[in-house]
Formats: sequence, structure tokens, C-alpha cells
Amino acid sequence: MQRFRSVLIAMGVMMIPAILFVVMVSGANEPVDNEVEELIPPSPPTREEIILRSYSDFIKHAFDSLNTVGAAYTIVVNGEVVMTETLGKRKIDRDEPVDEHTIFRLASVSKGFAGVLAAMLEEKGFLSLDDPVIDHYPGFRLKDSVSMHGMTINHLLSHTTGLVPHAYDNLVEAGLDLKAIIEQLPDVDIAGVPGAFYGYQNVLFSIFEPISERATGKSYAELLNSEIFIPLGMKDASTGIPDTSVNNNIAFPHLKGVNGYIPVNLHEGYYNVLPAAGVNASISDMEKWLMALLGGNGNLFSDDVLIKISTPVIYTPLKWQYTRNWEPFKERYYSLGWRIYDYKERRIVYHGGYVSGYRAEIAFCPQEQAGIAFLQNSPNGLASKVVPEFFNQFFDR
Repeated sequence: MQRFRSVLIAMGVMMIPAILFVVMVSGANEPVDNEVEELIPPSPPTREEIILRSYSDFIKHAFDSLNTVGAAYTIVVNGEVVMTETLGKRKIDRDEPVDEHTIFRLASVSKGFAGVLAAMLEEKGFLSLDDPVIDHYPGFRLKDSVSMHGMTINHLLSHTTGLVPHAYDNLVEAGLDLKAIIEQLPDVDIAGVPGAFYGYQNVLFSIFEPISERATGKSYAELLNSEIFIPLGMKDASTGIPDTSVNNNIAFPHLKGVNGYIPVNLHEGYYNVLPAAGVNASISDMEKWLMALLGGNGNLFSDDVLIKISTPVIYTPLKWQYTRNWEPFKERYYSLGWRIYDYKERRIVYHGGYVSGYRAEIAFCPQEQAGIAFLQNSPNGLASKVVPEFFNQFFDR
């Protein structure tokens, strides 16, 4: 399924014969003017429309060439959804197409919601990003007392805790409860003081869940609903394992087997770290999320919030394979739940996410007021290829 803003132009062209018929009938008994009014031909497509059509063809070719099972993407430019397209199936062995309300796992794209929520709660006076973690979570313990007392909420959300990267991701994968994992943090080695360097985390990042709950008296899921999902009209969005009794329009996860993709059971790991990887959403939801991140959709997020999430906190020396499609790079950073790329003299706010059977990416450029979100249920490098390509075509237009 595909929606283009240019469809309106086509509709206008289709209406011309009908309008002429009405005019001819209503004016049948009127004197005929000697001058015959010429029909105005439809306007040629704009440069933007040509780029969108070319980009759509590019995605379809890449989708087919990689034997992708299902995907959906949306593009927002200047406060307007200019393209949304859904491709393929929700499950490879069923004739159920992906549509605008099909739900995908966002995996680490969920971190962006945590960053925005944290900035909103700070703005509303519930907490400060500079507050020590231990002030909001008294049971917080680490191997080193200096790090334990010096670590702030900002350090959690910017991956600058100083602990060895990916601490206890193995326990997340195993499905342990977040609280039980946090209780084991005193056994984790500390590589540096908070704020000194970047080290990606899921468990430490998700300590924001009990912090936000203690600060507001609401669960993390309730906060996302009341502060973001409901105000933005994200009707398909949720946190945690999807309730199929409420909505069974879900994209099933797939992994590549010997003879192609095969459907697999939903992996419950990482639903135990909601801020890091626990959000589900449809491409319809991502339209609304992108518009809000670019300052539209009712201006739910203040300028201060949007500036905060797009301001670099720490330099990130990422491996080449993670950014090869974004070359040539200038610099790369991490903010509050978002990566920041300096690319072609513009700033791109970005995040990707992967969990067994799913891949998601979102990126937007505040300077150009443009953004894209891409979701798929059969990871194969498609999203990582087409998201940078959108900005390449858009910037070079």
C-alpha cells in the first residue's frame, strides 16, 4: 500500500471531466461565448515528487532483491507525511499483508522515547537529569562507591555510566526481571568514572524505569501512554509483550534459514528492559512520532525538549560496519536515547534497533525538517541501506 501527497494532483485531474459535464449541463440554455476556454494541463511533478517516486522504486527493488518478508516506512517533510508505504506480509506462510496498523517491535528505537520522556519530566519538575541516580532509586548499588554516588540520570540515558559495555545483556536475553538484574550490578567491573567515556548499555539505561515511576507515581507504561502515545494519537503503540487478544495485526518475526526466511516465536527477551527496547508500534504511529520530533503534531514537545535530545553529550567511536552506509562521516555522538550524526553538513538524529526477527530505524534532520522511519520483520540490512539513501537523495535534490 502506498500514499503519496501527489495523489491529490491525480484526483484533481480526474475531476476535470466531471466538472466540465456539470458546467455544460447547467449552462445548456445559456448563450454560447465565442471564446472557448482552454483546458489547463496538469502541472508537471515537482522535484520532490520525482525524488519520492524514485526512492519508492529503489526501496521496492531492494526489498525484493533481499527477499524481505514484510516492511513499512514513512517519510515526513515540513510537517507533512509525504509518503507511507507498506510491503510484503506479516508472516511468510500466510496471505496477510502488512498494512499501516501492523505492529512491529522497535527494539532499541525505544530508547528515543525514554530520552524524550526524561526531558519532558525534567521540564515538568519531576526530576533533573543531573540528579544522582541514588536519590531516585535508593537501592542502587555499584562496585565502586564513587561511581555509585556520582552517577546521574543523564549518565544512564547517554551511555556514559563508566561500566563495561553491555553489562548483563546476557541476563536480559535470559529473561530475568529488571530488578533482579539491577541487584547484581555490584559485581560488574567499572572501567571509568561516570561521564568519561561512551559504553552502550541496556540494563543501566533501563534504570530510568524505576526512577520515573518513583518520581511520578505512575508505571513506565502509563507514562508513555499519558505523555506520548495518547496525546500524539499513536493508537497502535504499546510497551511489553503485545496482547494479541486486543490486536492480532502483528508482524511475526523471521530469521534467515537455509532455504530463506522462516517464522520464529516471539523472543520475550528485552521486553524486560522497557526503556531500552520495550516499545511496539505501527508505521501509522511512527508517522505521528516523527512529526512530533520535528516540532509538529500539536507541538507536544517544547523547543527545549527537542533541543535537549538533539544535543551531543558524548563522542561515540562506532565501528565502521555500523556506519558504512552513512559515509562520509564527519562526527558521531550520543545524546539522550539518540545517536547524533554530523552528515553532509547537517545534523541527523538517529537510532536503530534489532531484536530477534525485527529491525527498526528512525532518523530525522531538524535543519531540513525531514525524517524517515523504517520497520521490518526479517532483518537483512534493508533498513540500514535505505534510510541513509533517503537523506542522500533528499540532500542532493
